[in-house]
Amino acid sequence: MADKGDPVARSVLLLINPDKPDARAAVADVRRVLSTHGRIVGELEARVGAPAPEASGADLIVVLGGDGTLLSQARRCAGLGLPLLGVNFGKLGFLAEFDLQSLADQAGKLLGDAPLLERSVSLLHAEVFPRGQDESKFTASALNECVVTAGPPFRTISMSISIDGEPGPVLSGDGVIVSTPTGSTAYNVAAGGPIVAPDVAAVVITPIAAHSLSFRPIIVSDKSRIELQMERTNRGGTIATAGTMLVLDGQVGAPLAEGDRIVVKTAGRPIRFVRNPKAGYWARLTDKMRWGEAPRVREK
Repeated sequence: MADKGDPVARSVLLLINPDKPDARAAVADVRRVLSTHGRIVGELEARVGAPAPEASGADLIVVLGGDGTLLSQARRCAGLGLPLLGVNFGKLGFLAEFDLQSLADQAGKLLGDAPLLERSVSLLHAEVFPRGQDESKFTASALNECVVTAGPPFRTISMSISIDGEPGPVLSGDGVIVSTPTGSTAYNVAAGGPIVAPDVAAVVITPIAAHSLSFRPIIVSDKSRIELQMERTNRGGTIATAGTMLVLDGQVGAPLAEGDRIVVKTAGRPIRFVRNPKAGYWARLTDKMRWGEAPRVREK
């Protein structure tokens, strides 16, 4: 067991999704693993929308949950500048690269003084400005994507697009996805957008059911400033049916009105994720998302 005063043992802030039964059940085992090779300096629930935690003395944040938990906690902890290690207790486990066994097997190196294998991931920063105003009414960040979705009553919406101040087309359809490379394997790929390797400095713009055969996804620089001017929106009747919305990572959002201007650009400080050296990106893409898998033929 590591000496509590050992300066080479990493200190961990542990964030646990209480809504994941498997994560709750594994807490005792995770505590034992972390305490054997390092030390735990704090333990909190991983809640969407919770304020940034106090992380004084921590070198590393370990998140127990699934990919959705890691998304919310990455946004929550963005200002701390600490690496995040995701331990998957969800369904897919594409972002959360470790499971309980791989954490236990590699804990000695992860919590020792060896350099962590990390990847830096850029966030998207989105602001919504009412028509003719310079003060935003909503601002938030996204790790995967910013989505403008038509919403109830699900009539076609439209918006004009500009990139770096240069006017682009007017998009009519069910909405648009502005995605990071990390998020390219999520909603973006389901809507027909391309998969972008995580180390590519880019942003993907993918239409959702565009009312045009010629509107295709595009990839722009991660230094680009993307503006969406809402021309036609759906008005919801209640809070539960808010109509057209801007939704970030499928977890937070704001209603949109005609004339609203949405500005999306890459946030200044990236998020640092601890990579699993035994589970490379392309191997996970093949294993988790069945990339390139041949069609299955049912035997008669």
